[in-house]
Amino acid sequence: MSSAIHARFNLHWPGFTLDVDLTLPGRGVTALFGHSGSGKTTLLRCVAGLERAPGGYLAVGGEEWQDGSHFLPTYRRSLGYVFQEASLFPHLSARGNLEYGMKRVRDAMAGSALDHAVELLGIGTLLDRRPDQLSGGERQRVAIARALALKPRLLLMDEPLAALDLKRKQEILPYLERLHDDLEIPVLYVTHSPDEVAHLADHLVLLEEGAVRAAGPLGELMTRLDLPLARDEAAESIIETVVAGHDDNYKLTYLDFRGGRFAVGRLQRKIGKPARVRIHARDVSISLKEHRDSSIVNIIAAQVQELAPLNDWQMVVRLGLGPEATVPLLARITRRSADMLELTPGKNVFAQVKSVVLAD
Repeated sequence: MSSAIHARFNLHWPGFTLDVDLTLPGRGVTALFGHSGSGKTTLLRCVAGLERAPGGYLAVGGEEWQDGSHFLPTYRRSLGYVFQEASLFPHLSARGNLEYGMKRVRDAMAGSALDHAVELLGIGTLLDRRPDQLSGGERQRVAIARALALKPRLLLMDEPLAALDLKRKQEILPYLERLHDDLEIPVLYVTHSPDEVAHLADHLVLLEEGAVRAAGPLGELMTRLDLPLARDEAAESIIETVVAGHDDNYKLTYLDFRGGRFAVGRLQRKIGKPARVRIHARDVSISLKEHRDSSIVNIIAAQVQELAPLNDWQMVVRLGLGPEATVPLLARITRRSADMLELTPGKNVFAQVKSVVLAD
C-alpha cells in the first residue's frame, strides 16, 4: 500500500483559483510555502475536508478520502490540525484539553499515544495549568500534543508560530524539530517563513497565486536558479550531514556529507548523529585552485552547474559539491569575479565556505 499523499483540487472563488495536483511523501515534513494569498491555507483546508473542492481527489496512505463520488467528512479523516492560535478551552486545564481531544479515539493504545505526545512536547509539568497560566509557546505545544494524541495518519499545521513573538518562536522550535525527527507520519506545514522551512522541512511545495510553482526535496528547490528562493538576499543551501568525529585539540567537529566534509565549532552531538547545516550564498566564494594558505577551513571541490545574473553587478552560481557534483550549493559573487574566473557550466572549481551554521 502506498504511503504517499495524492491531492488534486480545483477550486474557483471570485478573484482566486486553487489548481493543484500533487504527490507528496508519506513521511517527513512537507512545507507549503508562499506569500500571503498564494493558497497555502486553502490547500490545507481542502486536505482537511474543511473546504470542499467539487471533483477533487485525495488519498492518504492508499486510503481515498475524496474522489468524484465520495467525500469523507473531516471528523472521519484520521488527521490532527494545529491552527495559528492554540484554541484551547479556557475552562479546562492542559490535561483536560488533552483528554477532551481523546474522546474521538477508540483505541486501546490511545493512552500511550497521549503519553508519547506529552513527552515529545515537554509538557508534563504543565498539565495542571489552565491556558491563561501558560505562555503562547506552551499553549501551542499543548495544542500540538492534543492533535498527536488522536494518533492521526496525517498532521496539518497552519503557521503554528505566526502568532508568537521571536522569544516564543525560539522556545517552541526545538520541540518542532523533535517532531520532525520522531514522527512516522507525514506533516503538512504551512508557512511563509524561510527560517522555519530551513529548520523543519524535508520537502517543499512552492505556491504562487493558487498554483504549484515547484515541488520537490528541500535542498534541490532552495538552490534552483529559476525559483525566487535562490535569488533572495538571504538565499542559502541546506545540506544534510552526519557527525563524523571531534577534534578536542582545536575544539572542532567534523561533519560528513556526500560531497565531502565540513569542520565546525565543537558540537555536543554524538558521532553518527545527523546534523542539518545552512550555508548562506553570500558566505561562499569560488576559487580555481585549492588555496590552503588561507584562514578559510572549509574548501570543497565543486563543479559549476549554472549561473544567473541577480542585478547589474552580482551573479548567483549553483555549484555541485564532491567528486560527482551531486550536492547543490549556492554562491553569490560579483559579475566581475565570474568573468575573471571565466565561470561556465561544467567548469571544475573550489567552493570556499566561510561559515557553516547548524540548522537543527
